[in-house]
Amino acid sequence: MKSKGSRNPNHPKKGSTIKVGPIRSPGDIQRIKDMLSAEPRNFCLFVFAINTSFRAGELLSLRRRDVSHLREGSYFELKEPKTGKIRPVTINATAAEALRIGIAAIPVNDPDAPLFWSRKSKGALKVESVTRLVKKWCARLEIAGRFGSHSLRKTWGYQQRIRFNEPLTLLTKAFGHSSERQTLEYLCIQDDELQRLYGNEI
Repeated sequence: MKSKGSRNPNHPKKGSTIKVGPIRSPGDIQRIKDMLSAEPRNFCLFVFAINTSFRAGELLSLRRRDVSHLREGSYFELKEPKTGKIRPVTINATAAEALRIGIAAIPVNDPDAPLFWSRKSKGALKVESVTRLVKKWCARLEIAGRFGSHSLRKTWGYQQRIRFNEPLTLLTKAFGHSSERQTLEYLCIQDDELQRLYGNEI
């Protein structure tokens, strides 16, 4: 039992932050999907997260009744606990299929049951649990980098920018950032692009 005042030695000191990155490689993303194919809840969590850009806390607030009606093309609004703003998302085919799998795996037939249920608490997963899961998945596949729950949201943005070449202005708006520079730093793209400069032979 921990004594009063004891703390997790791996927890960052007050005022400091641990910067996690996105999952950069589409191949690594597919490998995680394949690995989780026999784990419906975790598969849904990973795939739905990287296709919607919701924060982990927002995802974990979802109940069966919130998502059971969603299909490809559905317009879904979720209130951000962090800002109080309503953020709209259009559900794509991959996210819709992930939801179908996740909903089918909810162990109780209750509209108020959490989408991402915890086997231990019988309630919703905690953000800390999502962080542990993401770290475990990446470690198991030996994916280099520092990862956590926020990596899922960053993966969405990184792939939109690098893989699909979506405008930075759109991503800045989607994330609610104050500047494009903030978005580049958030997605760890700025460092990547600077390093790529040195590969250009003149």
